[in-house]
Amino acid sequence: MSMKQPGATAPTDPPAGDSSEEGQSLLRRTVAASMAGTVVEWYDFFLYATASALVFAKVIMPATGNAYDAIIAAFVTYAIGFVARPLGGIVFGHIGDRLGRKYTLQVTIMMIGVATVLMGCLPTYDQIGLAAPIALVVLRFVQGLALGGEWGGAVLLVAEHAPDDRRATWAAWPQAAVPVGNLLATLVLTVMTLALSDAAFLAWGWRVAFWLSAVVVVVGYYIRRSVTDSPIFEEAKAEQGEVASAGYGVFEVIRRYPLGVAKGMGLRFAENIMYYLVVSFSIVYLVEDQKMDQGALLGLIAVAHACHFFFILAVGRLADSVGRKPVYLVGAVLGATWGFWAFPMLDTKNNAAILAALIAGLAIHALMYSTQPAIMAEMFPTRMRYSGISISYQVTSIFAGSLAPLLAIAWLKDTGTWTNTAIYLAVAGIITGLVVLTLKETRGTSLRALDRADAEREVSPA
Repeated sequence: MSMKQPGATAPTDPPAGDSSEEGQSLLRRTVAASMAGTVVEWYDFFLYATASALVFAKVIMPATGNAYDAIIAAFVTYAIGFVARPLGGIVFGHIGDRLGRKYTLQVTIMMIGVATVLMGCLPTYDQIGLAAPIALVVLRFVQGLALGGEWGGAVLLVAEHAPDDRRATWAAWPQAAVPVGNLLATLVLTVMTLALSDAAFLAWGWRVAFWLSAVVVVVGYYIRRSVTDSPIFEEAKAEQGEVASAGYGVFEVIRRYPLGVAKGMGLRFAENIMYYLVVSFSIVYLVEDQKMDQGALLGLIAVAHACHFFFILAVGRLADSVGRKPVYLVGAVLGATWGFWAFPMLDTKNNAAILAALIAGLAIHALMYSTQPAIMAEMFPTRMRYSGISISYQVTSIFAGSLAPLLAIAWLKDTGTWTNTAIYLAVAGIITGLVVLTLKETRGTSLRALDRADAEREVSPA
């Protein structure tokens, strides 16, 4: 990205991506580094979500005499992580745009790993009283802060290395690490619940799942040391030192691309709500309302997460083939309908029907989630891309993913039905669908061309 006068001849872009054996090897290492960290981040994050429903309400929170009240209290601490994520996106987005994606990702993986291990060491409410939930909130905040900086760096490390015509294909891999992390957390909890009595699981079994995070953190940190930032980022970083007006970070992206940030938030809205209704609220609904065995349920969710992995990778290819807009729009429309036919399937108490509803929900979610890294990366220039996509992604989680299970549980408690939750998801799907319709198709976009256009705007603002 060079500051040139408008009307000057634009330089020819170098070939998109490095097709040499060395270049492809670097891209594969970059994907592995992004995925390794994302797996541990989401292992920890989903472990907390599941433990909120199954463990924390019983051992960390004070007894209230009402199962739903305790679960809601546990999910309030769960929501703290979502409040922290935008702050993490701002802080680490700024650092990532200035110092690099690789450096930022090394910091975030260590933060979330330490916080999760310490969660496994927490005394119970019976042992230390209110200090237990307070300590949980603090650790949850640290966990959310780290995750807020993780996503943007992980997807950009890949997206900025990938060829223009296969950006969605390659950037889908860090997204696919999310169900892998969730699957690992679900499998560990499933083994614990099946192998131990309920008393043993609540006494110490759940702690083992949190302590195992340390193993994945060490592996992920080691892999991330072996990669480098992309050439296009290095170019942007060099220009920040040469051109005084070449700002970066959160304030710059809000000043220059507020509409891009707003549209990114709109894209995230329905996707984030749907995900946490499918993977978090469904656990509460099936265990507490439908009285389903939690071990059997965790087994079904593990299968659904495995399917989600393959859906995400397939959708990434599809977004490079037919475009970002049609894929995302179909996901938003189908997502708006999910609650009305999925909850009746959950009500059957039939394992096959329940599994089908969960798998269908995650397949629809993949249509939106897999496409996000490419479409958001193509909204912002390199010098502020980390901040732009992090704000769009993380701020939305405060009023989307964090509130979704809380609202759904409250409605279930008050009305005994899922109707309000289905309507809520439908409205979210309509909002996201309308945002998609306002977008330009960006399939095959050159990131260097985006940087040149940004430079021209800087020199001669519209």
